[in-house]
Amino acid sequence: MDIRIASQIAQTHLLAKKRQTLVAMLGVTFGIAMFITMISFMQGVNQFLEDSALDASPHIRLYNEVNTQRPSLIDQLNPGNFNVVYHQKPKDELARIKNGIAIAERIEKEPGVLGVSPQVATQAFYNNGPIQLSGTISGVDIERENRLYKLNTRLKSGSLRGLQSNPDGLLMGAVLARKLNVRVGDKVTVTTPIGSTRVLRVVGTFGFGVGTVDNTKSYANLSTVQEMLQKDPSYITDVHIKMVDPLQAIPFGQRLRAMYGYYTEDWATANTAILAGEKIRNVMTFVVSMTLLVVAGFGIYNIMNMTVINKIKDIAILKATGFDGRDIIAIFLLQAIFIGFSGGLLGLLIGFGLSYMLSITPFDAGDFLSLKTFPVIFDPKYYVMGILFGVITTVLAGFFPSRKAAQVDPVAILRG
Repeated sequence: MDIRIASQIAQTHLLAKKRQTLVAMLGVTFGIAMFITMISFMQGVNQFLEDSALDASPHIRLYNEVNTQRPSLIDQLNPGNFNVVYHQKPKDELARIKNGIAIAERIEKEPGVLGVSPQVATQAFYNNGPIQLSGTISGVDIERENRLYKLNTRLKSGSLRGLQSNPDGLLMGAVLARKLNVRVGDKVTVTTPIGSTRVLRVVGTFGFGVGTVDNTKSYANLSTVQEMLQKDPSYITDVHIKMVDPLQAIPFGQRLRAMYGYYTEDWATANTAILAGEKIRNVMTFVVSMTLLVVAGFGIYNIMNMTVINKIKDIAILKATGFDGRDIIAIFLLQAIFIGFSGGLLGLLIGFGLSYMLSITPFDAGDFLSLKTFPVIFDPKYYVMGILFGVITTVLAGFFPSRKAAQVDPVAILRG
C-alpha cells in the first residue's frame, strides 16, 4: 500500500472528528507539560541541596577522633580473666594532627586535589552584653579557605582583607551576627572551652545559605585561635580538602586514612541524609511523572478505540476494496503518531514556559537558604524523554485498537 494513501485516509479521519482529535492531543500535551515542569523543578531542588552541601562542607575532612573507647590497664595485663574497673577516666588526648601543616602541604601536591586548608576548630561562646550564644570558631589561613569555599562570593558585609590585616579580626556567619546584634566594626567577646577569653572585632559576615553553618560558625586567623587555646603554632585539628572531581573524594579519603592513620570523612558520609532524601525525591518524581504520561496514554487509547468503533463500516469498505490488515494498522498508527508528536511538541513548549515562569518567581527563603527564585534545571534530556515517551505511549495506544480493526470481517459488518 502507498503510504500517501494511508496518510490521506488518516488525515480524513482526524479532520472528521476535530474535537475528538483535539482532546487526544491535549491529553498528551498536558501530560508531557506536567512531566517537564515537575521533573525540572524537583531536579533543580535536588541539585540546589547537593550544591549547598558540597559548597558548605569539604570533600574530605582529615581529623584525629578522640574517644574513650580503649582497653583498661588490667585488661592488657590480665586478658581473658574476670576484671572489675570502676570509674575509669578518659585518657587525656589532644585532637591535634601531628605534623598537620606538613601533611596538608603533601596532600596539596597530590593529583586531583583542588585545595587544602589546615585549621584549628573549637567550640566557643560568643558574648555581646547580655547576649550569649554557643557556636564554633575556626582558625584558618583565609586565602586557603577562600580557595576551597569561595568566601569572597559569600560575603554579606565587610571583606576578607579585614581578617588578613587584623590579628583580632572575626569573620562571622550572617545569622549568628544578627542574633548577637553586631555589625562590621563591633567587638565580640569569645570564650573557649578551656576558659580563655579574647575580644575580637567583626570584620565581615558571610552566608552559605545553610542554617547549621550561618547560625554557628566564625573564622579567625589561625594564629589567633592557637593562642586562644594556648597551643603552639604547629597545632592543627583539621585538614579540609577539596577535589577537582567530588566523586574521587571517597577512594582518596580511604587512601589518606591508610597513609596517615587519621580518620577521614568524605562529603557523601557527612551528607547521608541529604543524599538519601535526593534518592527518595527522584523516585517520587519519576513515579508521578510517568503516571501522568500513562494516564494520558489510556485517554488516547480510549479515543482511538472509539474511533475504531465509529469507523467500523469505513474499515469494512476499505477491506472489501482490497486493503489488508497491515494497511488498516498503518492508517490508525499514523493517526496515533500525529496525535502523539503534535501533542508532544505543544507539551514541550508549555512545559518549558511553566518551568521558566517558575524559575523567575520570587522565593523568600529567609536567612537559611540563599534562594531568590525557585530552583529549576533546564536539561535537554528531560525534553527528549518527554517527547519520546509521549510518542511511544500514543503509538502503543493506537496499535491495539488498530490491530482490533485489522481483524474486522467486512462481510459480517456490511450485512449488518
